Amino acid sequence: MSVQLHASGTPNPSPNSPPAPGSAPGGRTNGALGWLLGRAAPNLLVLFALGALAWWGHHTGWKFPRFAELAGGGGQGKDDWCEEHGVPESLCVECNEKLLPRGPTYGWCKVHGVHECPLEHPDVAQLKHPPQVTAADLERARQALDFADRSVNHPKYKLHQRRLQFPSLDAVARAGVKVTPAWRGRVVEAVAANGEITYGQGRVASLSAPATGKVAHVLKDLGQPVQKGEVLALVDAAEVGKAKAEFLQALVQVDVRARTVERWKPLPETLISRPQMQEAEAALREAQIRLVAAQQALGNLGLPARAEDFKELPPDKAGERIQFLGLPDDLAARLDRRATTANLIPVKAPLNLDGVVVARKAVAGEQVEAGKPLFVVADTRLMRLTFQVRQEDAHLLRARDTTKGTPGQEVRFRAGRSDREVAGEVVWVSSEADEKTRTVQVGADLANPDGQLRANTFGSGRIILREEPQAVLVPSEAVQWVVDSHLVFVRDKNFDHDGAPKVFHARTVRPGARDGANTEIIAGILPGETVVTEGSALLRSELLKNSLGEG
Repeated sequence: MSVQLHASGTPNPSPNSPPAPGSAPGGRTNGALGWLLGRAAPNLLVLFALGALAWWGHHTGWKFPRFAELAGGGGQGKDDWCEEHGVPESLCVECNEKLLPRGPTYGWCKVHGVHECPLEHPDVAQLKHPPQVTAADLERARQALDFADRSVNHPKYKLHQRRLQFPSLDAVARAGVKVTPAWRGRVVEAVAANGEITYGQGRVASLSAPATGKVAHVLKDLGQPVQKGEVLALVDAAEVGKAKAEFLQALVQVDVRARTVERWKPLPETLISRPQMQEAEAALREAQIRLVAAQQALGNLGLPARAEDFKELPPDKAGERIQFLGLPDDLAARLDRRATTANLIPVKAPLNLDGVVVARKAVAGEQVEAGKPLFVVADTRLMRLTFQVRQEDAHLLRARDTTKGTPGQEVRFRAGRSDREVAGEVVWVSSEADEKTRTVQVGADLANPDGQLRANTFGSGRIILREEPQAVLVPSEAVQWVVDSHLVFVRDKNFDHDGAPKVFHARTVRPGARDGANTEIIAGILPGETVVTEGSALLRSELLKNSLGEG
């Protein structure tokens, strides 16, 4: 026997059990009647429901109401509803095209790759006033299509012929559909890359002493401007003094032996024999060779000396001149001749570079070795930017060609977290890829007149491939990929008129540049046409649902 528990936990007899023995006679009769009614109630309810259904079917002809009527759709009567297109059938422009006649059909445009092309046939545009498509508009579209491989639409696409209709403005609002007009604006197609700023090629020089010695004077400090050939420091080097002495000795020997030869030439052989004359001439040639070697040694030290400048000078004057050889006259005038040795050699800025001292290691009195950098001078007015570009993008780049007079592509760069964007020009594209990163180096020059750009800083930038200031733009969410073509839903030009059908036209388009928020429409939309933004995915779904089974 089954047992049910009440909240109190006491056993309760099963409803199917007979009355308990010992109960009162009246109680036995009432209990049996209740038991019989409990058993018969479900069957009576079923019989009653079947009878009511038979009565309703007899009076309605067994016709069930449509779902739209049950939902209150349209309010136009129970038979006035187009299930296929979701509007009252009396208002459906797809079922009754007289309500909204279609314009001329132009089909596929081979030039721009869209159906019913508004560039070729402006009358298809959903604008209240006839649009004007200019030659500049057609050229702009041509350049955009030729610039890169654009996504294509299928020529035999049929869904662009569909028009999606709402029963009312209230229904449009409930569906969350929002619109915006297409507009003209600037688009940029670019290659993005990371880069580093350094000093420009040929615009930085590391300066050192050509001989080992001691720093005697430091004439320039960090940040100070430097002109071409200007002296930055003086180094006292014994090697310099030795080279100067050898030059003077060779100069004297040449002079003495030249005089001897000249004096002996007119004498007869009875006084000067031929062997003696030959020996004197050989000694002169030897002295001349030594003089040339001494000149070369001074030249290697950056102290050019010409024998012709010393020939007519007496020994004391020649010594004074060579003491400050290679020093500017104004600097030599400031030095004490008696306290200054002839060992001084200047450290000069290059003859082709104006700039500033960006590094200094020279300290007066410090011993330095030949070739050790003492200063770095750079022209900071033009900096070099080096990008690391993917191999896949390298073929799109074009550097400046001075032989043909063609400029390089524009670059725009932001250093670090700076909000300032600087512009430059591509001047060099590497002919090889990096072995490790497989990226291609691209060099660009950046103008830096105010000195705000700093070497060895990193940042991100773009190499501008194409820039169009008058492109047709729509929000990116307005463009939908449906089956095998790009679609935009365009609001009918009479949408706002009282009593006009609330219709959106499906239009194939050719997208161009994208910046995330907006998309360029190369062909398929004209400026001013109103397109669906929010809710375009809903219209896409409705278009696909209504097109099931069509071809």
